[in-house]
Amino acid sequence: MATFWTLGCDADDPQRIAAFWALALGYVKESGFDEPDNASIVDPDGRGPAIGFLKVPEGKSAKNRMHIDIRVAGPGPWDMAERARLIRQKVPELVAAGATVVREEWYGDVLGHVVMHDPEGNEFCVA
Repeated sequence: MATFWTLGCDADDPQRIAAFWALALGYVKESGFDEPDNASIVDPDGRGPAIGFLKVPEGKSAKNRMHIDIRVAGPGPWDMAERARLIRQKVPELVAAGATVVREEWYGDVLGHVVMHDPEGNEFCVA
């Protein structure tokens, strides 16, 4: 049995970044975390970990050592053409929510993933 865990994240605006990641991951706000200095989101199905956001005074200063990959096609193996279509469908939704595209990564002639920044500049991939 796996250990229950939460991903903890530093943030400039915890409520804003929690709202972005809730949209990106299909999560919902966790009740009891409504203060300006903290926020938490949870998987509504109870399968994925909670993600907490805590306000910190310093800004982001370097590349993330870990990041989230949003796997739009679910678990593999994948139909790579359908996976690419799903990636191209998700990216504009995230841009509209405040993310920015950094670059596309290709595996030969197949779209592998899109590297993006969330609204606070944290790297993540849509894969």
